[in-house]
Amino acid sequence: MHEIDPGILAITEETAAWRRDFHAHPEVLYDVHRTAGLVAERLRGFGCDEVVTGIGRTGVVGVIRGRKSASGKVVALRADMDALPISEKTNLPHASTVPGKMHACGHDGHTAMLLGAARHLAATRDFDGTLVVVFQPAEEGGAGARAMIEDGLVSRFGIQEFYGMHTMPGLPLGAFATRPGAIMAATVYFDVTIEARGAHAAQPHKGIDPVLIAAHAITALQAIPARATDPLKSLVISVTRIDAGEALNVIPDSARLRGTIRFLNAEVGRETEARFRAVLDHTAKMFGASATIEYRYGYPVTLNHAAETAFAVEAARQVATAPVDDNLPPTMGGEDFSFMLQQRPGAFVFIGNGDTAPLHNPGFDFDDRAIPYGIAYWSAITRRAMPI
Repeated sequence: MHEIDPGILAITEETAAWRRDFHAHPEVLYDVHRTAGLVAERLRGFGCDEVVTGIGRTGVVGVIRGRKSASGKVVALRADMDALPISEKTNLPHASTVPGKMHACGHDGHTAMLLGAARHLAATRDFDGTLVVVFQPAEEGGAGARAMIEDGLVSRFGIQEFYGMHTMPGLPLGAFATRPGAIMAATVYFDVTIEARGAHAAQPHKGIDPVLIAAHAITALQAIPARATDPLKSLVISVTRIDAGEALNVIPDSARLRGTIRFLNAEVGRETEARFRAVLDHTAKMFGASATIEYRYGYPVTLNHAAETAFAVEAARQVATAPVDDNLPPTMGGEDFSFMLQQRPGAFVFIGNGDTAPLHNPGFDFDDRAIPYGIAYWSAITRRAMPI
């Protein structure tokens, strides 16, 4: 069993109180003004050498310089602050007070743990270099990481390495998991409109039925991962919404399909787009209709760098009280930390949340017992990356 630094244990309960406050007051996308304001206020209170707000609209950056600066090294740790548009169903004392919004992905815990680490490291400063703590908005679909990068995050603060962390239900408390290479998928979102010809439902031969065409298209799309993609290369195509018609006795003029595509390999992604467009176009034309396709790329594949991943694993082993998995199977979820890993080497890891409801579920809650492990991990990354 590894022992957590007593200095970290001493601030755990207060850090948990911050976490529960964030949970009770969720904010989504870039509208994280309360959360960002509290983060900036606390970073100033910790004595950070520099606190900058408004990076990437509502992001916050704190700079902590170590006792020494001879190494010239600059390491960034990142947490996301935004919640989700989900109605909470936990009935906890700290449950969301904002209708239709909740922290269902643990970002309240991510923010609190990095704040706790900033407090601890600003007090001790037992490293040689500069630590940059990055608090990011809009991870949940808003590409807040990209916005911060476009606002000069990397060049302004001279960042050389990035490290990120995310809670994982089902992984034991005190455990960590990661892998080199692709750890999370690239995301694509599509919006397809099939233009046909409406008619009376009793006389379908006088029209062109877009609902029937949509049904054929959905079935045909599943042949792309099943029959047109190497079975050893992951691909998911999910049609998640269908909209068509208003009356029960009317064949509508059009049908709309929306959904998402996930992949771990860029070549698979390129091939999939070409096949996706061909399937929709040809299926529509086969029935005498047409398809308008909006195909929007979201986040790229989250690619962990090999050396930094090995480094992160060793840092995790220094603080974990359960086995550290260094070969975690990739997940098909998306993560905009991928943009940061495109800019600089680094690694993304998962921290155990125990046996809880899954992420993006109205019953989810971050387990505060994970907080000391998260703070200890960030501290280990900092001290090992920039030893005195």
